[in-house]
Amino acid sequence: MTFAGKAVLVTGGAGFIGAALVRRLLEAGSRVRILDDLSRGTAARLADLEGRIEFVGADVRDAAAVRRAVKGMDAVCHLAAVNGTEFFYSRPDLVLEVGVKGLVNVLDACQQEGVGELAVASSSEVYQTPPAVPTDEAVPLSLPDPWNPRYSYAASKMISEMMAIHWGGRHLRRVVVFRPHNVYGPDMGWEHVIPQFLVRMHVLNDSVRQGRIRFPIQGSGRETRAFVHIDDFMDGLMIVLDHGEHRGLYNIGTMEEVSIAHLAGLVAKALGRDIEVVPGDPAPGGTLRRCPDIARLAALGYRPVRDLSAGLAETARWYAANMHLAPARLRGSAS
Repeated sequence: MTFAGKAVLVTGGAGFIGAALVRRLLEAGSRVRILDDLSRGTAARLADLEGRIEFVGADVRDAAAVRRAVKGMDAVCHLAAVNGTEFFYSRPDLVLEVGVKGLVNVLDACQQEGVGELAVASSSEVYQTPPAVPTDEAVPLSLPDPWNPRYSYAASKMISEMMAIHWGGRHLRRVVVFRPHNVYGPDMGWEHVIPQFLVRMHVLNDSVRQGRIRFPIQGSGRETRAFVHIDDFMDGLMIVLDHGEHRGLYNIGTMEEVSIAHLAGLVAKALGRDIEVVPGDPAPGGTLRRCPDIARLAALGYRPVRDLSAGLAETARWYAANMHLAPARLRGSAS
């Protein structure tokens, strides 16, 4: 089975990953429809595709709108969600509502309209303190503290995985679930660690003209993540869409685990500066290590190849050219 050449709905198609997927599907000869309310995605990501895509401006929580968008499609890629750590803490109610209602609406619409193929985006957030790193898809999912709003996103994705595999698995012809692991690249938004580091570095770069820059961070800096460039990620996602098995679950990322302190140094290097990392208090509920085991996807031919330093330099150039778009709260948070 393959999504190439089919009519495909992408929910959240104006988001960072969604817009990249839209482009890959178009390259594969698919007819693409997008459902997005632009509450977090931006129309600018799709501006050059006018006339090649169909855009439906609607909220994924609106069941009737979702059904209209699904009608006539062969497949659905469901990416619509409220992502970004700051939203997990500030709007856990919205995170859960969009995550859970959105998927239920998509599943219902697929059944009602006879759409047989569905791909659902999950997240590495579904496991918090994994028993092994690198972490494979079979690790137990965990929700350490229901009172910590950070876990709102993880909870919504756990529910999504269960609904997709067990409800979608029964009623649809093929359902695949994929877990993105720290995807980065130009125009990735403003809510994640890399763009926030880049914005703060630009502010500090302007105020500290010479010498080493003191760079405060959350946590000790020894916390680790594995960052995957958007192009590598899309290579993996297209493999999942074309070759993933029914009810299959796939990590997509790299196994290059780096510390947050090292990441900050690479961001500074991309801007031609040297920094002194200043540790701070950790975020409540943060994870010390996260790195996926990608053996299951590698068995299907996945090979990430983009170098992190080069990818960060490319990303830094985009943010340097678009710093005027940064939220004011970030431009004032350098110290």
